[in-house]
Amino acid sequence: MLINALVGPISDLLDKWIPDADTKAKLAHEIATMSERHAHEIALAQIEVNREDAKSSRWYQAGWRPFIGWVCGIAFAYHFVLQPFLVFLILAMAWPMPPLPEFEMTALLTVLGGMLGLGGLRTYEKTKGVAK
Repeated sequence: MLINALVGPISDLLDKWIPDADTKAKLAHEIATMSERHAHEIALAQIEVNREDAKSSRWYQAGWRPFIGWVCGIAFAYHFVLQPFLVFLILAMAWPMPPLPEFEMTALLTVLGGMLGLGGLRTYEKTKGVAK
């Protein structure tokens, strides 16, 4: 991040302009943790947006996340379960091998991994009685 790249030069400036070691250390710590605090605030804001989306009575607003989950799950099952069985069956029957559909697994796993991470938060909410 840009802030991480600036920490060193800013610390050098602090050495030059602030004589008190405790004040200098406190400011250097504030600068170093600034990006982490900002990322945390963004994550909390996104969680709130997700919560409001899930509460919506409109299917197209509340249902998009489950839809993406089902699409990713079906694509994942096809790629790792169904396709290998299809290839085996076609080869075992000595049929000519048609080109089977391939998915961009890097993008799919990125989306699926993010959703599974959020799914863990959903499970936590359910165990705490926050979710319906």
